[in-house]
Amino acid sequence: MKVVVAVDSLKGSLSSMEAGNAIKEGILRVKPDAEIIVRPLADGGEGTTDALLEGLGGEKVNLTVTGPMGKLVDTYYGYLPETKTAVMEMASAAGITLVLESEKNPMLATTFGFGEMIKHAILKGCRDFIIGIGGSATNDGGIGMLTALGYEFMDTNGNVIGEGGQGRHGEQGGQGGQGGNGGQGGKGGNGGQGGQALGKIAYISDDNAMKELKDCHFHVACDVNNPLYGANGATYIFGPQKGVTDEMKVILDEGMKNYARISNEFTGKKCEDAKGAGAAGGLGFAFLEYLNAQLTPGIELILKVIELEKEIIDADYVITGEGRLDFQTAMGKVPVGLAKLAKKHNKKVLAFAGSVTKEAKECNQAGIDAFFPIVRGITTLEEAMLPDQARENMMDTVEQVFRLL
Repeated sequence: MKVVVAVDSLKGSLSSMEAGNAIKEGILRVKPDAEIIVRPLADGGEGTTDALLEGLGGEKVNLTVTGPMGKLVDTYYGYLPETKTAVMEMASAAGITLVLESEKNPMLATTFGFGEMIKHAILKGCRDFIIGIGGSATNDGGIGMLTALGYEFMDTNGNVIGEGGQGRHGEQGGQGGQGGNGGQGGKGGNGGQGGQALGKIAYISDDNAMKELKDCHFHVACDVNNPLYGANGATYIFGPQKGVTDEMKVILDEGMKNYARISNEFTGKKCEDAKGAGAAGGLGFAFLEYLNAQLTPGIELILKVIELEKEIIDADYVITGEGRLDFQTAMGKVPVGLAKLAKKHNKKVLAFAGSVTKEAKECNQAGIDAFFPIVRGITTLEEAMLPDQARENMMDTVEQVFRLL
């Protein structure tokens, strides 16, 4: 018997690999000779870096970068030495959770620190990147990131835009913040342009852009389809949660249009209407227009990275799960993404979850043949989520199911 196991984390309780290995142990109690493949699973959002590091044997690289509002923040990315691949979450450098409610300011918030992360990984030798871009605090179209990578965005006088910017013709900009040890970007100082700078862009230069970028491959997990600007664009749809007011909307959206127009002239591309261009405050556009990136739904990207399909082809069963199975799961969350891949090869799919709701039956229509809650008695949520208890519950439940199989 061959079983492929890939489970999303049970947040606050078990990591993806801990849950997967508990399932493995439960199966082995009944089928000690079974071949069991355990892989990490995530959706490209929070926790993806940790899941892939744990499951694929990577290293954690710690560094300090410029946060979204210019203050230094400590962050890390994953490094997979065999393939020289970096695994990153944009939110760890420019995420909304790094900004207090009272400090939210999309006019100034920058993705510069995220660019510092990328630069650090490039200098470490990485040429392949797996990147999650959800949860941003920014609406800068990705010009902060690009500035850190050496691109220069200039106004009509040829001066680099943004605090700390060095004038293209030798004119010194204002005092900028200090970049982190992830490496300074181009002449943009702390990259403090923010969304307010987009409407000022008149010229773009890549004279100082990192030469290594042409050899880099960026695989970006993106689960939104919004364009860069307009009623369904970055500013109008995602801006309010980042602090965009009604007064700011027109300014920022017009800025996005200007940025797109000048970018099109510079790159010869036209990516503003591409699916995902408006993701992360326009960061999706920057990846598509400047870095030749691929934007892929998160679960599809992760399944490709962990090379799960080749293991599924000759498997007898595929097992997945998450903390709670509900109607949202059926709408396309991680377990259903795996189920769809398994059904491509006509495999039976089982799911185990900390809890299930009445609406979880929709998961049966979405490819999960049967699902099972693992809580085995009356208990409090806190007790059920204790890692040791959750692990034991998972093993015991899986054991009983596989006694039938």
